[in-house]
Amino acid sequence: MRRGGGGGRGSGNYTNPCLTLHQPWASLLVYGIKRIEGRSWTAPIRGRLWIHAASKVPEEDTIKAMEDFYREIYAVNGITDIKFPEHYPVSRLLGCVEVVGCVRCDELASWEAVPEGVRLEGQTNFCWLCEQPKKLLVPFEMRGYQGVYNLEKKIYEAAVRGLVSVEGPMPVKFPFPDPQDPFSLKPGSISEGFSEDKASGVEKSESLSVAIAGARAAATQFNKKD
Repeated sequence: MRRGGGGGRGSGNYTNPCLTLHQPWASLLVYGIKRIEGRSWTAPIRGRLWIHAASKVPEEDTIKAMEDFYREIYAVNGITDIKFPEHYPVSRLLGCVEVVGCVRCDELASWEAVPEGVRLEGQTNFCWLCEQPKKLLVPFEMRGYQGVYNLEKKIYEAAVRGLVSVEGPMPVKFPFPDPQDPFSLKPGSISEGFSEDKASGVEKSESLSVAIAGARAAATQFNKKD
């Protein structure tokens, strides 16, 4: 297995790349509720990214804060019926998403080609744009690593047979600046023409602002390392 760590943040040789996330962020991504994976570093891959849940059990307050956050940002687009996961398993391979690009947080906040709720998801330096979530019918128990790393071949071969597509509350197709170039969605690629007064993005209600603050506090308190 090629482990992650600092080397996992570069342009490594990935065959079946995987990323370990704390709960509830991991399940929210695989269930298609979370469409942006926030990182302090740019996405080193495009295409399928397997999602693994770390071993730390999330507190109920953390789960509530993140579910409240997503209720509020989906409500911006009129979506009120969100089916959250019943359980948030740990130390398990959960499924996968397709990483189609990576942009800066300020670019996402001002990107009028995507729904307002998506623009509100960006809370970190770099935003990995995720589509086509799939989950495992039976999550696999396994150990995770830091950074992006390759799944063991035997785990991949078993997992790929157990995937089912997931329909999130509001699936998004991120438009490419260059439809002929699958790597064209990168930091700086959609920032041309953005003015400073547009950078503030979506106008926030009081309840939305509270939910965003709660989500940030939950991530900080949970010591969410990337």
